[in-house]
Amino acid sequence: MESNFVDYVKIYCRSGKGGRGSMHLHRAKYQPNGGPDGGDGGRGGSVYLRGNRNYWTLLHLRYERHAFAQHGQNGGKDLRHGAAGADRYIDVPCGTVAYDAETGRYLCDVTQDGQVVMLLQGGRGGRGNWHFRTSTNQTPRYAQPGEPMQELMVILELKLLADVGLVGFPNAGKSTLLSTLSSARPKIANYPFTTLEPSLGIVAHRDGHSFVMADIPGIIEGASEGRGLGLRFLRHIERNSLLLFMVPGDTDNIRREYEILLGELRRYNPEMLDKQRVLAVTKCDLLDDELIEMLHVDLPNDLPVVFISSVAQKGLQELKDTLWNALDSESNKLAAMVGEDNLAHRDREIHVLDRDFSDWEPDWEDAREAEIGDDEDDFGDTDDIYEIEELED
Repeated sequence: MESNFVDYVKIYCRSGKGGRGSMHLHRAKYQPNGGPDGGDGGRGGSVYLRGNRNYWTLLHLRYERHAFAQHGQNGGKDLRHGAAGADRYIDVPCGTVAYDAETGRYLCDVTQDGQVVMLLQGGRGGRGNWHFRTSTNQTPRYAQPGEPMQELMVILELKLLADVGLVGFPNAGKSTLLSTLSSARPKIANYPFTTLEPSLGIVAHRDGHSFVMADIPGIIEGASEGRGLGLRFLRHIERNSLLLFMVPGDTDNIRREYEILLGELRRYNPEMLDKQRVLAVTKCDLLDDELIEMLHVDLPNDLPVVFISSVAQKGLQELKDTLWNALDSESNKLAAMVGEDNLAHRDREIHVLDRDFSDWEPDWEDAREAEIGDDEDDFGDTDDIYEIEELED
């Protein structure tokens, strides 16, 4: 069964072309030399991305392969201006990033509800022959054609916006912790890669406070190079304010596993190391107090460390206090004030895009031909003089 969590789609976008200016010459009884009265063409519609907090995934765009804006209408006689083409708005959840599907180049980012970002600008309408009348050329028989449309194949990726992101190897207890601290019910089982899609949960804290926690699918060594599910879900960690590293207490070397996880994040995006970090040693119900004291010697000392057990409900309140204090710290507030400038933007690798969309049928040429319309009515009025000369603006 296909999952309803869709965090990336590919859409062919096309703006509208500008309408042609009219070359009409005024004709009326007793006015044999009425002169030019051709109107301007209307502008083509533009394509925009618009943030919508009512959407949580890109599921509504999964099978919408094309996003077309309307073309501008042609100018008419009597200085009538052509109608402007309707703009096309693509509603996306907050945290959506757009990339050029051909080159992997970063295009734009939508992070706030109601935020509107232009993807493609519509073509300007051509000027009618009325604009080109002069004392030496009183009946110009030419007008400007409208500007052409723009087209682009766009990759839309969703990066979850959460306060705390859980980072760890498979079966580190991430889903169990999220189900214990919140009302979320992620899948839990005793085998690797149980979590195949991110899950969000709201964790209640003291005095009515709360924060959002995101369970990310497990990372393995080499995830930054495409092994496992790493590259597909590492991007969700980029938007978390704080990273909670989770390492089981029965691991042979807790520090080494933590450094492996940190190294994968560093290779994927070095800017993620600037985020605040907390280390949780899970499954500590399997450890006695003496063993926990011995483990403290080998633990990293550059971040807070909390020993927890989701099953035995041990250390969970201490963990929530530690996470809340880190989220409420001045350094974290400063990063939140920076907003858009604090987000890490990076281009996507072409081989990654090709792999993610290997099951998509190429529809670039078909989309170009769809809804283009006939050009035979480009000049509108049948009384126009069909002698065109393209002019510079």
